[in-house]
Amino acid sequence: MRIAIVGLGKIAQKAYLPVVSALDDIELLFCTRDRGVLDRLSRTYRVKESVSEVRGLLDKKVDAAFVHTSTESHVEIAGQLLRNGIHVYVDKPIAYSYEESEELVELAERSGRILMVGFNRRFAPMYKSLKAVEDRRLILMQKNRTFLPDYARRFVFDDFIHVVDTLRFLSPAEAREARVSSFQNTGRLYRLLLRLEGEGFAATGLMNRDSGANEETLEVMSPGNKWVVRSLDTTVHYRDDEERVSRSGDWEPVLQRRGFTHIVDHFLHCVRHKSAPLYPARDALASHALCERIVAGLERAGAGHAELPV
Repeated sequence: MRIAIVGLGKIAQKAYLPVVSALDDIELLFCTRDRGVLDRLSRTYRVKESVSEVRGLLDKKVDAAFVHTSTESHVEIAGQLLRNGIHVYVDKPIAYSYEESEELVELAERSGRILMVGFNRRFAPMYKSLKAVEDRRLILMQKNRTFLPDYARRFVFDDFIHVVDTLRFLSPAEAREARVSSFQNTGRLYRLLLRLEGEGFAATGLMNRDSGANEETLEVMSPGNKWVVRSLDTTVHYRDDEERVSRSGDWEPVLQRRGFTHIVDHFLHCVRHKSAPLYPARDALASHALCERIVAGLERAGAGHAELPV
């Protein structure tokens, strides 16, 4: 298959090129406006065809494309590819607004092409294994960062969306109620807590961008059981007041632990076999819809502490 990588910034270089370039049956094409990066990476990965504009890909019989450009450009670039019959994998978020995200999802549906959104945690082995836990009653997730407050929309759509999507992914049913607690100061959002409740379960997600550590933890509880996953590579299972620790293998690549290897494989499998993704773009859109509701609530609340339904 002929696969294009559009945008060759940090996320493409760190998370995707090492995975895609290792596949035997893939012929890569690169696309970026940065001529220096284009030349350097083309030499590094021995890529024979490269272009500086997306329109240069359209007559090259590309089967699918990974879009790793700026979020602001996703709708334009992914839309151009979809309209020309090219399947698309796009980084999260699809766009910084629900309306634009919905526009792209509807375009993919009309064109009959795959649009897959890069929620890699759904494919991270230790998170995915918790999806199989029966009778999930309580889900708790923290994703904290050292001093990095930001505007509410960027905070939520760039980063907190991972928390939103993971809670939705692991919730055993649709939430009937959603509330947030927040603290904003001088136009920046410092911390955000989301609580979802549904039939027989509750899910809570916290992000503190004024923390003393960069960390991510996930907890899932069912009757008589508790699982704690730290940094996506260590799981502690508590049962009958005893604990069992599972760690990723010493030789298991970081990109596999974090789900990038599996999500790339799944997207390319769907393209190759013309099959629907396990998680369609419309499901990803539901996470964007909740993020939009959260941002709207935060913008109404303004500075200081706030507690509100969304």
